[in-house]
Amino acid sequence: MNATLLDRLRTELDERRTTTGLRRDLVVSGAQGPTLGVGGETLVNLASNDYLGLAGDPEVLESARRAMRDMGLGVGAGRVLCGTRAIHGELEAAIAELVGTEDALLYNSCFDANLGVFDALLGPDDAILSDALNHASLIDGIRLTRARRHVFAHADLDDLERRLAECADARHRLIVTDGVFSMDGDVVALPRLSELAQRHDAALVVDDSHATGVLGATGAGTAEHFGLKGRVDVLTGTLGKALGGGGGGFVAGAHEVVETLRQVSRPYIFTNAMAPPLAVAALTAIRIARGRPELRERLAANTAWLRGALHDLGYEVLPGEHPIIPVMLRGGSLARDVAEALRREGVLVFALSYPVVPAGEERIRLQVSASHTAGQLERAVAAFDRARVVLAGA
Repeated sequence: MNATLLDRLRTELDERRTTTGLRRDLVVSGAQGPTLGVGGETLVNLASNDYLGLAGDPEVLESARRAMRDMGLGVGAGRVLCGTRAIHGELEAAIAELVGTEDALLYNSCFDANLGVFDALLGPDDAILSDALNHASLIDGIRLTRARRHVFAHADLDDLERRLAECADARHRLIVTDGVFSMDGDVVALPRLSELAQRHDAALVVDDSHATGVLGATGAGTAEHFGLKGRVDVLTGTLGKALGGGGGGFVAGAHEVVETLRQVSRPYIFTNAMAPPLAVAALTAIRIARGRPELRERLAANTAWLRGALHDLGYEVLPGEHPIIPVMLRGGSLARDVAEALRREGVLVFALSYPVVPAGEERIRLQVSASHTAGQLERAVAAFDRARVVLAGA
């Protein structure tokens, strides 16, 4: 190995170790669910995107087992070769029906979908306007394009309108936003954003990863939540959160958008197709999510109860209605110290600090599931109560 490269990497790792610290993967055991095994103990799991509790649902798991028996684990080829199975088309049709678009296209993750959508649709004569707090996958996908790039202040539609005017000469203007922002749990002001896009003849792209299955009467996401189903030009999302958690992503939109992606989107063309058992599991999860609104009702009730209980303990909880609950613990290592105290009390959470969030905006991000029992949530609140000794010593 080249010594010069190793020396630089070693120095940079040492610097990271003494500043932000080095990330270490947490090894867990057991099926994903309201609890997880960590180091031989069973912890209440408030760190998962399994919002509807479908990752361990018996019907979802059994459908995947049958698919593995009938079709094998993987396909060994891309969609444009011999990797496509009938289930891929069935799942794409189900996604399009769920979110209210003409068509949809599968990717192996929403990260891949966001990497592949922008360069396929836009060129150097176009402009992209991106919310400052968009997910990393959107940022990376936008960086791969030849289009002009503009960033507007988070949720600041006045700033967005100014920037739309600045690039009025562009062939196409594309407004890009998360439907639900993953660090704060806030929901985009889609009605105002949609009106602004129409007024300026701009297309609207929404990454609905944290809203698909969660928001709306049938779980169609942010647009359905606001009564605007079918009004988003390009929708990206994941099957790896509320819809079973097994993995996979998608782009949904008009036939022309999806067909263009089939022809030129590099993450779609140059990688293996989604494993059939995962596709079958996702299709089962979509059917359950649409047919059991009580899951979203239970999720909303769990979320509201936990938000209220933490507020009553005196914690600063960012307002919202989404099951992402940011508990603000600003300054230094406070969030990390509280997260460690909670883990000792039997609750699995993670602290977020710079550079994931700005310095001074440190927090613990809780994620609630419909599968959490009242007892598990009460146990978590009791742990937060006992962890206040850390705050007192800060």
